[in-house]
Amino acid sequence: MFGECHAHLIMDGLNYHNAVGLHARGVREDVIRERLEEYRKAGVFFIRDGGDSLGVSKRAKELAAEYGIDYRTPVFAIHKEGHYGSIVGRGFTTMKEYHKRVLEAKAEGADFIKIMTTGLLDFNDDGEITGEPLDVEEVKEMVHVAHEEGFSVMSHTNGVYGVRAALEAGIDSIEHGNYMDEETILMLSQSNTVWVPTLVTVRNLLGCGRYEDDVIRPIMERAAESVALAFDKGVRIALGSDAGAYMVPHGKGIQDEYRAFTDILGHTPKVDEWIRQGEKEIKERFRAG
Repeated sequence: MFGECHAHLIMDGLNYHNAVGLHARGVREDVIRERLEEYRKAGVFFIRDGGDSLGVSKRAKELAAEYGIDYRTPVFAIHKEGHYGSIVGRGFTTMKEYHKRVLEAKAEGADFIKIMTTGLLDFNDDGEITGEPLDVEEVKEMVHVAHEEGFSVMSHTNGVYGVRAALEAGIDSIEHGNYMDEETILMLSQSNTVWVPTLVTVRNLLGCGRYEDDVIRPIMERAAESVALAFDKGVRIALGSDAGAYMVPHGKGIQDEYRAFTDILGHTPKVDEWIRQGEKEIKERFRAG
């Protein structure tokens, strides 16, 4: 099986608040072990976590070797106050404070830095992203600071403006990347950035009742077109399901993500090699030191 290049072990795929609440009085090692065991049983032996605010991914990294898993984490994600991201990390208001967060991550054993530059898909307004994206110059400085401290940078980013800003900044990986246009995908193909689409965060909502299927299908179709174009243009890409997100179970999520790719592109050696190469780049870049 492929590795899981975007997970949140703190989440449970069902209810974010309940999942976080399990660790409210301290990290629950038993819960972490149950989820690591799910990955082991699924044959997933590489996990790149997206971080959390309670130290769950940090502890998971410490335990993962017992399960034969190579576990990477930013410890926590970094977001600008007033913008999306508090559910998975720590905030900043000035670049001085941002640098402090990067140094905190380093001191706590981070393998890489994760930043949040945009909001989420707006399921009530097709094609739109919630909140205001960070300014391109600010993103450039954030990436520069992290790189100067010796880290690769994972970026939660959606929309044309957000993705282009991240690419201009020299980001190492873009997570989600919803609603890109053709020109942006061409820019991505000319960069060294790895794209992790997390298709099943939308696809697994089909039929679940949270949103109307007529809302979900156009988003799925647009994402499928982007993946097909990315394949055609040779974009660096890796599998990550955002495991722990609603309807994306640990262990099974990455299997669903692979199935989504093969539904779009076909099940061929060329597709598998494309995905494996992206995962190889993630493994090489997103490691401490």
